[in-house]
Amino acid sequence: MELTSHERMRRMYAHQEADRVPVTDSPWNATIERWQQEGMPADMGYVDFFGLDKIAHIGVDNSPRYPTRIVEETDEYITNTTAWGATLKNWKHIASTPEFLDFTIKTPETWSEAKARMTPSEDRVPWDYLKANYPTCRKEGYWIEAGLWFGFDVTHSWTVGTERLLMALLDQPEWCVDMFNHFLDMDIALFDRVWDAGYTFDAINWPDDMGYKQNQFFSMRTYRKLLKPVHKRAVDWAHAKGAKVRLHSCGDIRPFIPELVEIGVDGLNPLEVKAGMDPLAIKKTYGNDLLLHGGINAVLWDDRDAISEEMSRVIPVVKENGGYIFSSDHSVPSAVSLENFRYIVNLAKKLGSYE
Repeated sequence: MELTSHERMRRMYAHQEADRVPVTDSPWNATIERWQQEGMPADMGYVDFFGLDKIAHIGVDNSPRYPTRIVEETDEYITNTTAWGATLKNWKHIASTPEFLDFTIKTPETWSEAKARMTPSEDRVPWDYLKANYPTCRKEGYWIEAGLWFGFDVTHSWTVGTERLLMALLDQPEWCVDMFNHFLDMDIALFDRVWDAGYTFDAINWPDDMGYKQNQFFSMRTYRKLLKPVHKRAVDWAHAKGAKVRLHSCGDIRPFIPELVEIGVDGLNPLEVKAGMDPLAIKKTYGNDLLLHGGINAVLWDDRDAISEEMSRVIPVVKENGGYIFSSDHSVPSAVSLENFRYIVNLAKKLGSYE
């Protein structure tokens, strides 16, 4: 019997077998542009087109609400300011992360000014979107996630700048902790309103990239002292509601995995193979504690023989006893054609079947 995405995801988080593993992914905008050129209808989402599992996301606005404007736009890129006060450059037709050019928040003093702008209010919740879409998502068996926005990653990349925050972790730790906690305070206050209004969610997730290739951005001591207590607070809040917790953390974060298990994180994504993460080893050691999401090397996705071999090696192991969601180990690059992605989705469903 074919299950809904909600039923499938619930079983994976419970470390139980389903009809098959959930299949999901997040292509870059340039990848979607390519697929549309290759035949995917522009008015149809890629989830429906490829038959992926249905996951709905609820977001809230916990930003300082700085004015947003376009600074420069060409055929190749757009430079704009954000509600977080960052100035960034995005390439229109190339799959890449933004280039961050400048920041409004650079000191504890400018942070205090931003913090004063960050107070919970009704207009920070997308009530119209929820009213229009939530009943359908529940009726059609979507898995619904609340997207939080706090922690090291979004503070350095979107708020103050990478070098500035890395230095502050050592020289001004109280400032860092205040930012981590206030972002989370805003999330909790706003999502409590969402929940209390009847728009419950099945899980929370947040992006907090703590590693890069074969290493981490900070020491275990720094993590335990400054960031781990904030992570635990988010986990405890979600668990009190009966919601699961999935952390997205790119890079090599192997030393932090026992810490994440200790505080109760339920799922980990994306298991970035090219950075040093080994999904088979992680499954062997933590498979009873963590749902694994990802771990399929995106570098191989434009080579059918290579990706077939990799999927055949990894999926039968990581799907054992449930606890796995199929996806790339980050995002689907624009080198992947429509037909290759269709092939990968079909193969994932076949290899991920429990029947």
